[in-house]
Amino acid sequence: MADSTALRARDTIYAGGEWRAAVSGATREILDPADARAFAVVAEGDEKDTDLAVAAARRAFDEGPWPRTPVTERAALLRRVAGLLVRDREELGLLEAQDAGKTVEEGRVDIDCVADAFRYFADLVAAEAPGRVVDAGSPDIHSVVVHEPVGVCALITPWNYPLLQASWKIAPALAAGNTFVVKPSEITPMTTVALIGLLTEAGLPVGVANIVTGPGHTVGARMAEHPDVDLVSFTGGLVSGTKVAQAAAPTVKKVALELGGKNPNVVFADACATEEGFDTAVDQALNAAFIHSGQVCSAGARLIVEESVRDRFVAELARRAEKIRLGRGTEDGVECGPLVSAQQREKVESYVDSALKEGAVLRCGGKRPEPAPERPASGYFYEPTVLDRCHREMRVVREEVFGPVLTVETFRTEDEAVALANDTEYGLAGGVWTADPGRARRVAGRLRHGTVWINDFHPYLPQAEWGGFGKSGTGRELGPAGLAEYRETKHVYQNLAPAPVRWFRG
Repeated sequence: MADSTALRARDTIYAGGEWRAAVSGATREILDPADARAFAVVAEGDEKDTDLAVAAARRAFDEGPWPRTPVTERAALLRRVAGLLVRDREELGLLEAQDAGKTVEEGRVDIDCVADAFRYFADLVAAEAPGRVVDAGSPDIHSVVVHEPVGVCALITPWNYPLLQASWKIAPALAAGNTFVVKPSEITPMTTVALIGLLTEAGLPVGVANIVTGPGHTVGARMAEHPDVDLVSFTGGLVSGTKVAQAAAPTVKKVALELGGKNPNVVFADACATEEGFDTAVDQALNAAFIHSGQVCSAGARLIVEESVRDRFVAELARRAEKIRLGRGTEDGVECGPLVSAQQREKVESYVDSALKEGAVLRCGGKRPEPAPERPASGYFYEPTVLDRCHREMRVVREEVFGPVLTVETFRTEDEAVALANDTEYGLAGGVWTADPGRARRVAGRLRHGTVWINDFHPYLPQAEWGGFGKSGTGRELGPAGLAEYRETKHVYQNLAPAPVRWFRG
């Protein structure tokens, strides 16, 4: 790879149909987390760049054709975007892997899911009725409730699934007829920049799509407070999300927040009664905790296993976790990549250190791996870690680690399992493993989490809403509710035979 000094800064701010550098001229190096070397340099925007992008989106909404474009044409454009994503799947999948540190196969799957999201919202909006007729009780009254776009949307996305999370916001925003400014994470912006290019290629009118690359404390903060922004949608951490909500409050704009989780994966003994059931539950516990090095908001980071099978289950889980092959995502046979940054790895290390001091028992991992040809010493790698004998008072159990760390708690009764699973301030997702269909439905119904998987973990459907309870957020993405986030409703009441009211004398 070329030395970072030889890399040319790209104009990655797009406002009003023009690619440009930051007003200040500032730039940022984008590092490959597998070796900590720069592979790109992007514009580092600030409040001035944000104001320009919001102004372009405002003009496009107030004066441009997109909000008034028929839904069939909007849907057709989204389908063209899906086709371009399929065309560029290999290039985008590789770029996503390099940017975020995941394997190329994970990157390819992400691009497939992005294309699916654009197709889904295209089909959803195209199939809708033009409005909901309200019976006014008179043949002379025509009353209908119609949907209208919110306006200018500020979309702030995280670093773990850069393009996928962007698509969950951009696709419904466009389907509903909005304009937008997107701010990707400053450390993983590359595929979102590429997507803006595809939207332009697909024929999106000038000013509808805008992007500002830059940090959250300047670009994101300005987007959230900007008086010309009508909606802000944020996916990220609880602390940042709280600041977004506070900044948006004075202008009373719509706010959608997805703020992560601390997700339980509950395993009952009857799920492990057969060798096949045991093997599947262990394998899915690994998938729940360690896919993308645990940098997933829905990661099953809390294993809550019935006491009678706990020793065998944890022993096998740790044995398999030790065999997970870490390395650069482009290398053959690599199953898990690095953490996204040095800062993120240090955060994970601090959680493991505190857990051990608080009495957790280390079953595997807990350190940086030895360097290897596919795993440079300069990369941000950390071994998959299993911490046994954990309890609710531990920080590692209460707080979102966002790394390859799995904690183990045990239970004896169904009521105890539910109580442990719900004993969190988050409420994003959870899993239940049992061979008893009645128990599966009972426990799933009692869990206070936005998504509950039964005998599975991590799949999602574009048609189903995604959101959480508690401090996991206030918004909904995907499904009809995901489209509704980007709309306002209007009641149009038409009197076909108006007559005087005669309430007043005169």
